[in-house]
Amino acid sequence: MNRKLCALAGLALLIGCGGVPTATDAVTSGQGSFAKGKADEAKALADLRQATEKFHDFAAAEAAGWSTQITGCVSNSGVGAMGFHYGNVSLINGTVRPDAPQLLLYEPQKNGNMRLVGVEYIIPYSFVSRDSPAPVLFGQEFSQVDAFGLWGLHVWVWRENPAGMYEAWNAKVTCDNAPASASMSHH
Repeated sequence: MNRKLCALAGLALLIGCGGVPTATDAVTSGQGSFAKGKADEAKALADLRQATEKFHDFAAAEAAGWSTQITGCVSNSGVGAMGFHYGNVSLINGTVRPDAPQLLLYEPQKNGNMRLVGVEYIIPYSFVSRDSPAPVLFGQEFSQVDAFGLWGLHVWVWRENPAGMYEAWNAKVTCDNAPASASMSHH
């Protein structure tokens, strides 16, 4: 089985481990949003940075629960990359908290280290169906990610994204330093 199929199968297993979704004030399904204005959004992003700052140390992220490699290093020729997605399985439960993203995004470095570049919030369709209004966080609607059967929202809090803070692909992120066997291209 190729790496992409393995990653998809792994994510499907994670989604199946969900359980009954619980209510959260952090995200809504098309009925408002966590950050109602720019000041609220700025505070929420500052809280996110504070909560994830210690995860610049990849070992600290693994020890704190972001130890499941969800994807290889994901890139899209001509658009940019997302890097490796590492998940905290216990957070993939249909709820979202701004200070606890389900996925951390890492860019491989020349020296073999991993650089934290962003986060992704995900809500599997098993919790919020594809036909529902898009969940909203930081005043941003989640995107449908049909390949993985979920809603997703990228937030590039640790690496500037010329396309915007919440865009999926970041032209400043690269998978050039990832082993070929760990890279996933999206076309």
